[in-house]
Amino acid sequence: MDFVPFVLTVITASTPLLLAATGELVTERSGVLNLGVEGMMLVGAIAAFAAASATGSAILGVLAGAIAGIATATIFGFLTLTMLANQVATGLALTIFGIGFSALIGASFVGFALDPLPKLNIAGLSGVPVLGAIFFGQDALVYLSFGMLSAVAWVLTRTRLGLILKAVGESHDSAHALGHPVILIRYGAVLFGGAMSGLAGAYLSLAYTPLWAENMSAGRGWIALALVVFATWRPGRLLFGAYMFGAITILQLHAQGWGVVIPSQFMSMLPYLATVLVLVLISSDRIRIRLNAPQCIGKVFHPAQ
Repeated sequence: MDFVPFVLTVITASTPLLLAATGELVTERSGVLNLGVEGMMLVGAIAAFAAASATGSAILGVLAGAIAGIATATIFGFLTLTMLANQVATGLALTIFGIGFSALIGASFVGFALDPLPKLNIAGLSGVPVLGAIFFGQDALVYLSFGMLSAVAWVLTRTRLGLILKAVGESHDSAHALGHPVILIRYGAVLFGGAMSGLAGAYLSLAYTPLWAENMSAGRGWIALALVVFATWRPGRLLFGAYMFGAITILQLHAQGWGVVIPSQFMSMLPYLATVLVLVLISSDRIRIRLNAPQCIGKVFHPAQ
C-alpha cells in the first residue's frame, strides 16, 4: 500500500463529513435537531455543480452550494422556529425534499463532468516528500473544513457568543428570561448548519467526484449526524470521528487490492455498519450522553411561554 495516496483518499472522503458535521454541531448546540443534513447536502451539490457548469468558475460553484444550503435551511427554520413544527418530522421531510428536488434539477446534468477543484500548491512546501502532498497540496475546501472547525471550537469555548449559544441549547427559557433572543440565535445556528451542509455537497460534486449523480451523498448526511453524537457535541472529537469514518469508507476501495476475500457488498456497508455500532456503544453510556447533550435539543420554544 502506498501511504500518501491512501492518506489523500482518506482526506477527500472525510472532508464532506467534517464540513457537514461542524455545521450540525453548531445547530444542535443551539437546541435544534435538524435531520435534513442529507437533503441540504444534495441541494448544495447540484447547485454547486450547476453554477460551476454555467459559469466555469469553481468559486461561484462553491458559493452557490453554500447559498443553496442556507436557502434549504431557511425552510426548515421557518417551519420549526416560526411555525413551531416538529423538528424530527420536518428534518426527515427536508431530506426527502432534497433528494427529489436535486434529482429533478440534476436530470439535465447527468453525464457531464468538470475539472476538480484546483489544488492550492504552496511553492517550496508542496514538493516536500510525503508531507508536502498531504499538508500543502489540498484544495481550498479541505483547508476550510479545518478552519471552520477551529473557529467553531474557539467561538464555543472562548467567546460570549459561544456561551450564549450553549445557554440557549441548555435552557431556552432561562436564556429568554435573561434577555437573549432565542429564536434569532437559533435561526443563525440553523443557517450556519445549512451553509456548511451546502459546502459539503459542493465538495462532493466539485472535488470528490466532479460530476453529478442522483443521490450522490449516499448517506453521508446521516453519518454526519451520527458524528455529532459520537463526538459528544465537542469540536475536538469531531475531527477524529470524521477522519475515522473517512478511513473506514476508503477501506472498501482498498481491501480488494490487498487481497481481502470479502464480498464487495459487505465492504460497501462498512461505514454504515460502523455508524450503527458506534451509536449503540455511545447510547449505552447514558451518563455521558446526559452530561454532554444540549438539554433543550429538539424542544419547541415559544417566547410567550
